[in-house]
Amino acid sequence: MKIKSLTRAAQVTAVSAALAFAGTALAQQTRTLKVQSAVPPASTTQDALKFFADRVDKLTGGNLKIDALAGGAVVPPFEILDGAHKKVIDGAWGISYWWIGKNVTATLFSNTPAGIAGMDAVDFIGWVYDGGGLELWNDFYQKELKLNLVAFPSIPPSPQALGWFKRPIKDLADFKGMKCRQTGIVAQLYAKMGMAVVNMPGGEILPAAERGTIDCAEWVGGIEDLRLGLHTVWKFHYTPGMHESASIAEIAFNKDVWDSLPAQNKEAIKSATSETFLRWWATFQRMNAGAIDEFVTKHGVRLLTTPPEINRAFLKTWDEFAAAEAAKNPFFKKVWESQRAYASKVVPAKRFMFPPYTLQADHYWPAKKK
Repeated sequence: MKIKSLTRAAQVTAVSAALAFAGTALAQQTRTLKVQSAVPPASTTQDALKFFADRVDKLTGGNLKIDALAGGAVVPPFEILDGAHKKVIDGAWGISYWWIGKNVTATLFSNTPAGIAGMDAVDFIGWVYDGGGLELWNDFYQKELKLNLVAFPSIPPSPQALGWFKRPIKDLADFKGMKCRQTGIVAQLYAKMGMAVVNMPGGEILPAAERGTIDCAEWVGGIEDLRLGLHTVWKFHYTPGMHESASIAEIAFNKDVWDSLPAQNKEAIKSATSETFLRWWATFQRMNAGAIDEFVTKHGVRLLTTPPEINRAFLKTWDEFAAAEAAKNPFFKKVWESQRAYASKVVPAKRFMFPPYTLQADHYWPAKKK
């Protein structure tokens, strides 16, 4: 009788151990999320997604993997947000100003245009995490647009150049009437300033330039423009531009997918987004420096400063547009006022505390005379 009792106890122990082992194995089972971008495989933005995927893999010990898909891999490039909402893909790697057709408020979550209320990329991230921005971002998608998504900031693909021109531009009057590739809300603003805007995806810019159907184009600047090949057609490159002086991109996960992740994996994703933001940004600026040097030394490009009145006119046009939109769009007004309230504290303080970048740059690396 005693032997049977011990045997049963041993059996119970064995079963319990087996169940515990099975539970641990299930918890450690690798899961893969499909995250698609809207950019070509050779883009630095796609490089950033791959870096993010690598960090998630390492931070979770291989427990969670990100399948970093380029534009068009599963859904058309500009359908990634809806694809994530419908769970056709698990996540979208893009930038919110692409979604202004759904609601103009979308552009505010990309800090575009003009660096909202003067905020640079770090200021904007401060608003996102310390000023209530992340809650507004997800309220926008979930409550305003009724999309089943959870969003976070990803990378800062900025500052971006004014663009490439077939001829020099001296002032705002010279700028007017030119047929230029622009997209989204920026296209609307430049149209108000007199530009004849043409909307086309990145892959169509170079052929249009070669055919002479457009006079100018905005893409990104630096390394991205070098890879696209705009320098092979036009030789006048103007910077800076105010349209994307401090843009912030996003990653948006299907909310059901996000909710199903263990807490540790969620934290790993959050940490990976912050690390990608910093590490990719630094690499991006180094690559831009190399591309700018190559434009001049190998391709005969003229790097020119944007006439100040063009950027001043852009800021004025955006302010007028934003005020008009706030008057008719309550959620736009709510977000815009939140951003302006945050900026009213940090931007004046930074201007007071930070030395002008040009002060030290001019001391050590004075601009060469043209």
